[in-house]
Amino acid sequence: MLNNDVLRSIRFMLDLSDARMAELVQSTGHAVSLDDMAAFLKKVDEPGFAECDDLTLAHFLDALIILRRGRDDSRPAPPIELPMHNNLVLKKLRTAFELKDDDICAMLAAAGFSVSKSELSALFRRKDHRHFRPCGDQFLRHFLKGLTQRIRKT
Repeated sequence: MLNNDVLRSIRFMLDLSDARMAELVQSTGHAVSLDDMAAFLKKVDEPGFAECDDLTLAHFLDALIILRRGRDDSRPAPPIELPMHNNLVLKKLRTAFELKDDDICAMLAAAGFSVSKSELSALFRRKDHRHFRPCGDQFLRHFLKGLTQRIRKT
């Protein structure tokens, strides 16, 4: 899944402006201009589209965690993990929105995608774990759709 798609989904979900999204990324110490953010949020076929790099997405997701849960000054900020992949995006969104396995299963069921707890736990394991499963684009799309339905209802 394109990093741009993740950014657009979260922007719609939380009803954020381009300027606010750029501010969030900048709050983590990564330099991104308003023009760059606007280009990241355009669709692939629109003029001025620019592909969002992994570093910018990682900083945005870390800023989202801080926005939703607050900054923990007792611990240093975790290092940025690169390259970004769907499993990592899923982990960061689960952390930001404080979701439990039951919450995720219910959200996915509401979005028309069923998954068991054991299948779900395999997505959150380390890559070198023998039960690790890569998160597919379709799964992440359904997760974002279910999360959007949950957030925009409240």
